[in-house]
Amino acid sequence: MSYESDVLRDWYLLFHYGTSEEITANLGFEVAGLPPRCLEFPVTTTEAAGVEVVGRVLDLGCAVGRSSFELSKRAELVIGIDFSQSFVDAAESVRSGEALSYRRYGEMHLSDMLTASLPDGSNADRIQFEQGDAMDLREDLGSFDLVHAANLLCRLPEPFRFTDRLPALVNSGGHLIMATPATWMDQYTPRENQPEGLTLDYLKHHLGADFEMVSVQEVPFLIREHQRKLQLSTSQTSVWRRK
Repeated sequence: MSYESDVLRDWYLLFHYGTSEEITANLGFEVAGLPPRCLEFPVTTTEAAGVEVVGRVLDLGCAVGRSSFELSKRAELVIGIDFSQSFVDAAESVRSGEALSYRRYGEMHLSDMLTASLPDGSNADRIQFEQGDAMDLREDLGSFDLVHAANLLCRLPEPFRFTDRLPALVNSGGHLIMATPATWMDQYTPRENQPEGLTLDYLKHHLGADFEMVSVQEVPFLIREHQRKLQLSTSQTSVWRRK
């Protein structure tokens, strides 16, 4: 499905801004057994580095923006970048204070309307959203105290072009949060550009000269497509400190 489609935008707006009650409405089964915080993924990954106050933050693959808003609560500046112009436009609408309407699907031909709005405590004036390619970022971005990249790596045609840029993006002593479900697929990444072994080993190989791995954990997330189709996954979330 195209990242510019209205349906995908709506799924991600629910994923990022929906309450637990909105996401789990009418599922037809008991939801108490779902993994803790799987409905808060755009928040939990931003907390992974345990950094309370940061200066400049780069949120790569920001999608419709919730992680950028969370990061703005403790950062001086957040730049959120996503490849999808539709996602960036949605994030900017929320940032500007608009109550952004979107569809929640019961069955895919039936839907009702919900609203995404600025999360409490966010500092909208500290955020800039822009469309961009993680493999070909603009040269004048500068460097950052924290780079957050969630569910991005395994959707890049040439992921090494992204990892090769990271040492220049993270300040010495700064942190990188890399979250990925490692769902490598030929339609996104040609087989010859996929890791030969474990994704974490791939990251150690490409980042180890410039970064020290601090921690790694599995962070669950749930995306609702409609009331009978849910994606329940985990994203391997590794935290790295720039040497």
